[in-house]
Amino acid sequence: MLTFRQGSGSVARVLHAQVWFPHVPLAAALAVAGVHLLWVTFGAAWRESQGGVSLIASTFQPVDLPYLLIGVGMVTMSAGLATRSRLGWAVGVVLTLATILVALTVGHRTAGYLTGYDGALLSALLLAWRTFDRSSLTGATVFALTAALLLIIYATFGSFYLGRQFSPPIDTLVGAFYYAVVTMTTVGYGDIVPRTIDARLFAVSIILLGVAVFATSLSAVARPLVRGSIEHIIRRREARMKRENHFVVIGATPLAFNTYRELRRRRQAVTLVLPGHPVGGEFEDADVVVGEADSLEVLRRAHADAAQAVLAMSDDDSDNAFIVLAVKELQGRARTVAAVNDGKHLERVKLARPDIVIAPQVLGGELLAMALTGEQVSGEFVLERIFHVERGGE
Repeated sequence: MLTFRQGSGSVARVLHAQVWFPHVPLAAALAVAGVHLLWVTFGAAWRESQGGVSLIASTFQPVDLPYLLIGVGMVTMSAGLATRSRLGWAVGVVLTLATILVALTVGHRTAGYLTGYDGALLSALLLAWRTFDRSSLTGATVFALTAALLLIIYATFGSFYLGRQFSPPIDTLVGAFYYAVVTMTTVGYGDIVPRTIDARLFAVSIILLGVAVFATSLSAVARPLVRGSIEHIIRRREARMKRENHFVVIGATPLAFNTYRELRRRRQAVTLVLPGHPVGGEFEDADVVVGEADSLEVLRRAHADAAQAVLAMSDDDSDNAFIVLAVKELQGRARTVAAVNDGKHLERVKLARPDIVIAPQVLGGELLAMALTGEQVSGEFVLERIFHVERGGE
């Protein structure tokens, strides 16, 4: 298993796959899905009207509105996927799922194609969820613009379709756009008034959605700004720290934290590599690098190549093995330690050839059985079973 993943990792590095795969192909696939949905829904009317938007709007039916919103949203959100935005991924999943549900419930002339293509796209998006881990200002801006654009489309076409139910009637696309903007911003000049229950309920929906979109968009844009400022402060703090001849402890596990405490008690320089920022507690002021530790970039930020030792102590044995391989790729002088949580994985982890393999949990059951049955437990036996040291390439 490790040999196969090593080979696939080498191919990926040669092709620089980490730069573009899978987020760029998925972004292109989402854009294609959106363009196709818009074309098969409105393409015939566009050709017949020779590109006249007003003529298309005059033949607009409420049943087409979901496809219009979803299609525009997919095309716009593809930019968010291309930047590996977590927000763009979430909206893309919702829009893809919505396409399938609307095609099955409302119906569409290419419902079979939509459910097949979008079903495959939805599966690919869900499988690649770990790729989309960025909360960028660009992704948040794309989301905000998309939400505002979809709301304007909904309000404009809905106002135009219900135009006869207003006083005075809305009979032009420009008038519908004007009423939509005035209503969604809650300005309410009162020059156009809804006369029927349907029109009034529609106006209420525009107001509520306008407030919701504004609040959501503001929070989506503000969050990356605040997070970016915090990360900038942390990176400046990291830059001031001298990381050399230190220990790098990787993992948010009891074994990793206890090892960190013992090394610090012995006045050793220790860098923790964690998947998230520690909040409060004894690790708040620790030298912490945040990220996935099997990434070369994260290991370089922790200066693993200049460390005395790198201790891979996550709760996933496969991750620990790949961390060892990544450290060896840096070609530094650090010794490597790999923790094993499941005895079935011991031999596989050894294939990564760490300097030390530590398996305290594997030994727990055996020691307990020996103590309960009166067998003698020697110090040498414990050390031999807990630490599996790689000697001379054996």
